[in-house]
Amino acid sequence: MTSPDLLKILVITFNCGRQLLKPAIFAEQLSDALSGSQRPDILVLSLQEIAPIAYSFLGGSYLVPYFLRFFLAVKAAGKAFGDGNYVPIITRNVGMTSCIIFAHEEHRSKVRWIESAGVGVGVQGMGNKGAVGIRLGYRASEETLELTFVAAHLAPMEDALTRRNEDWMNIVRGLVFTPANTHDMPTAARQPATSDESEALLANDPGGADRRSRGIYSPNSHLIFAGDLNYRTSSTVPRPSDHLAFPQPTSEPTDPHHYTHLLRDDQLIREIKAGRTCHGLQEASIDFPPTYKYSTKAQLLAETGDTNAQWHWAKHRWPSWCDRILYLDLPPWMKAERPGAGIEVEKYTALPLTPTSDHRPVLLMMGVPLKAIPTPDGDQGGDVRIRPPFGNDPLWKEKRKLARRKEVLVGLLAYLCLTGEGNGILLALAVGALGGWIIVRSMLEV
Repeated sequence: MTSPDLLKILVITFNCGRQLLKPAIFAEQLSDALSGSQRPDILVLSLQEIAPIAYSFLGGSYLVPYFLRFFLAVKAAGKAFGDGNYVPIITRNVGMTSCIIFAHEEHRSKVRWIESAGVGVGVQGMGNKGAVGIRLGYRASEETLELTFVAAHLAPMEDALTRRNEDWMNIVRGLVFTPANTHDMPTAARQPATSDESEALLANDPGGADRRSRGIYSPNSHLIFAGDLNYRTSSTVPRPSDHLAFPQPTSEPTDPHHYTHLLRDDQLIREIKAGRTCHGLQEASIDFPPTYKYSTKAQLLAETGDTNAQWHWAKHRWPSWCDRILYLDLPPWMKAERPGAGIEVEKYTALPLTPTSDHRPVLLMMGVPLKAIPTPDGDQGGDVRIRPPFGNDPLWKEKRKLARRKEVLVGLLAYLCLTGEGNGILLALAVGALGGWIIVRSMLEV
């Protein structure tokens, strides 16, 4: 297909390390990586550990400074395309996981409706780990494309493979899409649009408030699944001497330090082939080094950009491709109807390490046909869009509400105990209580 026949989508996944992003560095890295590429029409950020747990769980205005850094970075990187003015159309988070979608200003009016979903898979269903889904309708000529994006963060540690597969199952069961309300987002995360533009964006939803709730697999939708999936290259932690064999920059695949030797043991590739996770999804070829876990020294060197001569790994974790972007290919009924149609992957790579995280961001530049996926006839041989691996949890809404109450409580406790502002409040309360006790005591002694 030629590029005018494709919708260009850029997806980036990044574990932020609970730190404020440095917009200038991130923007420069993104601009360099996309040099020579066609301008994307849609830009999607899948973010994990967006902020400390107190701010993430309390949400609202506490997250605005963290989101704002990414808005500034995207704005600066857009200048590399000359007319790359990107408008944020929706921001969603569940605890520490967030998804932000931007559209180029020429395409924003083509976004006709938006749905969102969220599920926590962390402790007691809370959002220290979890997933956020956004589904939108994009108007192309006389058709509407459905695009589903899921940002996820699964269980960590080398030996938690079974738990990661369970997290995937709970994401499929717990993500149920309902019409989104862009007005409940933090102020800095809303699109800078007039009221007329906001109404145009959502008022054309063909189902409106009655639009049917659906899971992440939809017969008519594309699906992109991105995040810190945490699948490792070993099921055990490294021994004290194993770090000597960790990958280092080399162009020879036969070199024992070439990263491809680790890729053979990648858990995600193995589990997908075995049909135990990410059912139906596929991934472009990996030709970049592991994205995790870099040492504190590596992060300090990233400030100056001096990270290519040697890779500095944390010795207590196996270098792994934790950060991945997967997608569903076109369904067979669409390929039969439109021979030659297909999803085109232009680039799949890792950005350089940033000073604020021990993960490297990963990006996927892809093109999807500007044709709606037609409704299939019959079961189409058990295609995953028609027969998802797991059904939706009928209690998904109640479980999310309960988990949200727990998040607020934990967030409040973390705020009081783990932040400077919270410590100040506790100190003021303590001083006030002590002062009150002294006054009462003195009055009783009179």
